[in-house]
Formats: sequence, C-alpha cells, structure tokens
Amino acid sequence: MLRILIPIDGSPAAMAAVRHVLLLVGRGLRARCVLANVQAGANLYEMVVARDPGVLDRVAEEAGRDLIKPAQQLLGAAGVAVDVEVVHQGDVGPALLDLAERHGVDAIVVGAGAPGLADRVLGSVTLDLVQNARVPVTVVRVEG
Repeated sequence: MLRILIPIDGSPAAMAAVRHVLLLVGRGLRARCVLANVQAGANLYEMVVARDPGVLDRVAEEAGRDLIKPAQQLLGAAGVAVDVEVVHQGDVGPALLDLAERHGVDAIVVGAGAPGLADRVLGSVTLDLVQNARVPVTVVRVEG
C-alpha cells in the first residue's frame, strides 16, 4: 500500500491533488493518505489578546482540520484510509518535508496553478518539495 502525503490549504489546487489521487485509486492503486495542513504561527497581537497559548493552539488545530475536512470526506467516501496532521507553526515547506519523513510516505502529491505568473513557475512551497523531498513529488496543475 502506497502512503501519499497531500498538503491541504483549502485551495482549488489542493483539491485537484486529492482528485488526482482518487483517479489513481480508481485505477487500482492501493493508497493510504496523510492530509497535512500547516498553520501560520500566531502574531504578537493574537498572543497578547489570547493570553493563553493553549487557546491559540486549539484555534489553529480547528482551522487546519476545517480546511482538511472536504478532502478527508472525498477520500473516505472512496474507501481510502486517511491520517490527518495539522502543524501549528513553522515554514510550510520544511514542515511538510518533516511530516513526509515522520509518516514514511512513498510519495507527495501537491496541487499548483494559481492564475497569472504562477501558471509559468512553481510556488515556493511546491518548489521546496520538488527540490528537497526524498520521495517522488507529483505536481497536479489546476487549469484556470
């Protein structure tokens, strides 16, 4: 069974990556997916207002899980086993690379293709994954 990391940020590109994995599963690939969301660290204002770091962690966890939920539901409906990871702080690329190693994934499938200049070049996170991952990275381009 292939373990696949799919970064989820709530974008159409991320859902295109999920649909690509579903296409492969529909063609016979046996897969288990790790759906990952990386939340930005709290800013100074949020830390002062919240006062309790635990509140900020809970909010970040809930926000990440909300973004992941549509992908989790699609994969679950297709019978694909899913693990969910929400990282609360850190640079997105390195955090995803760390998750890939910790989960022992065999591949990463990432969506890309925001309109404009990004149609011609990869985004910084996607580029970081392509250049530094120890496993194959499939970039799924969104038509726009």
